[in-house]
Amino acid sequence: MGRAFVFPGQGAQTIGMGKALADAYPAAKVVFDEVDDALGEKLSDLIWEGTQEDLTLTQNAQPALMATSLATMRALEAEGVTIEAASMVAGHSLGEYSALAAAGAISVADTARLLRTRGKAMQEAVPVGVGAMAALLGLDFDAAKAVAEEAAMSEVCQAANDNDPGQVVVSGHADAVNRAVDLAKERGAKRAVLLPVSAPFHCALMEPAATVMAQALEEVDIVSPAVPLVANVVAEAISGPAKIRSLLVEQVTGSVRWRESVMFMAAHEITEIWEIGAGKALSGMVRRIDRTLACRNMGTPDEVKAAAEALQA
Repeated sequence: MGRAFVFPGQGAQTIGMGKALADAYPAAKVVFDEVDDALGEKLSDLIWEGTQEDLTLTQNAQPALMATSLATMRALEAEGVTIEAASMVAGHSLGEYSALAAAGAISVADTARLLRTRGKAMQEAVPVGVGAMAALLGLDFDAAKAVAEEAAMSEVCQAANDNDPGQVVVSGHADAVNRAVDLAKERGAKRAVLLPVSAPFHCALMEPAATVMAQALEEVDIVSPAVPLVANVVAEAISGPAKIRSLLVEQVTGSVRWRESVMFMAAHEITEIWEIGAGKALSGMVRRIDRTLACRNMGTPDEVKAAAEALQA
């Protein structure tokens, strides 16, 4: 039986996430302290006592979600479960950074700073209101991609997130995305809804952010992860530091191939998926992709203890 640890992306953030873990496990609290020190501010105060509006700002949500995932990983380690209990790691968009930090490829401090830079760069790449994202529900990837291409009409409109067999997110210029919403409904989508995001992620409009990240990643030490990473943009396992660096840059403008990533894991003897950190969105996607995969959520002390006990039984 193979196991994969997966790490959530933006949208999973909630006020108070990780607080119970930090209270229960000193090693989890250390992660939040490390992130605060790396950023030179008390992000932990915002995570635990701030407003949802402030936490949802891209430049805050990205390092905050990583901190919560890594705190969960440290809690698991305190219970005797190391990263080597997994055969592979993966993360959804920013979750890829959490996965790499958990697998020891990038330090927690460097990851926090990279995600702060990434969040700001993605936010600043496109003026507010110029871009948009929409979820197309009930169309498969090929149908959604065709909708995006037809709706573009000389603007940018791309299939940004291939989340599961019935959910594809498109991203690009606001007018083009609105056209895609209308077109998707005509093509039989169950629903097509604009998403409450501040920028059009994972499309060509993010090119300025990719340039920023290329420079930021050049200045950071990356080593081979303890277990392979199933990378978003290629949906296959990688371990080489140079490849990791280049794909993290490509990921800014490239599609998150989550459905294919899960299929890759299932095809390589993964039978169990642990979602490490805030929320349960990835587990839901995994179940819709392959019902044979067992899922566990890891975000509270009770869930961490139960998982550790099950593993050591």
